[in-house]
Amino acid sequence: MKQLYDTTKKLTGKYSKPERPVKDKEGRPITEIQQQRNRPVPMNPPDIETAHTNLPIDINPLTMEEIRM
Repeated sequence: MKQLYDTTKKLTGKYSKPERPVKDKEGRPITEIQQQRNRPVPMNPPDIETAHTNLPIDINPLTMEEIRM
């Protein structure tokens, strides 16, 4: 939840917290972009399932009754 809050603050431009640097295996911060790109692949990658593409959402135009609710 905190990560979501921090990301929202960054996007709105109201973020004053310093960014955390990326660290290598020994715990030292990586400062150069090329070093960050050459990091090893994580040992346990997350197992993310694909989302359903056909969601049961009514996409018909709104009726006057729905607008008055």
